[in-house]
Amino acid sequence: MSFIKGERMLIRVSSLYRDTSHFFRHQWFNIILIAFLIACITILLNKTFMPSLDQIQVLNNKAVISSTNNLIEIIRNMSLQQQHVLLQVSAVGTFSSLVGNTMLLGGMLSLISMASSGKKVSALIALGASIPSLSRLFLLISLMTLSIQLGFMVLVFPGILLSVLFALAPVILNTDKVGILTSIQTSSQIGWSQIRLIAPPVMFWMLSKIFILLLISKLISVPPDIASIILNTCSNVISAILIIYLSRLYMLLN
Repeated sequence: MSFIKGERMLIRVSSLYRDTSHFFRHQWFNIILIAFLIACITILLNKTFMPSLDQIQVLNNKAVISSTNNLIEIIRNMSLQQQHVLLQVSAVGTFSSLVGNTMLLGGMLSLISMASSGKKVSALIALGASIPSLSRLFLLISLMTLSIQLGFMVLVFPGILLSVLFALAPVILNTDKVGILTSIQTSSQIGWSQIRLIAPPVMFWMLSKIFILLLISKLISVPPDIASIILNTCSNVISAILIIYLSRLYMLLN
């Protein structure tokens, strides 16, 4: 049996997975409902703020795309109108993703806290209870996302490493009520010392996200909106399981 030494106790790896599975089995309905509601909100934000179909079709310039395989060159060869539409599409996608991730984190952390303390809880109650913390979570997730994306742009490994080091930051922010930078700093310290505990589930989460993206091309016969809701819900459920695992880990470390 593998053991990882924490600051005050030995944590059994298998018990973490067992506790995560146990919580999911008892709260599966609320977790899936939260994942589904967040998926619907994310799709709704995309549909509301995304440029019209006529504007998006402006990007379909095959001559520009086929002339080079370099993304920077493709953008340089675009007209100002095409660059504006591309920026708008990218901004809407990023914003809706950040909002969805923030609400999922807030809802799951509230669900875990309330269920662990023996309170009666539902998906809607958990989402409602998370509202006061959403603004701070949004700022934290935005900063984390920017840092991790920059890490992936430099090399793949720095992005993966930052994902592992920052993984506990939202849990720390919500549990200890500390500042954003303090939560990131504390998460980095714990993430480095407990990397064998945190890295495997984070890597599994990343690979699962990639697998879900690959499934999009397979759902040809399903209406696009339905396919998006299904895939987003599945992605949210996987993220929710990771949140449960990290919350349980931080609880044991404390």
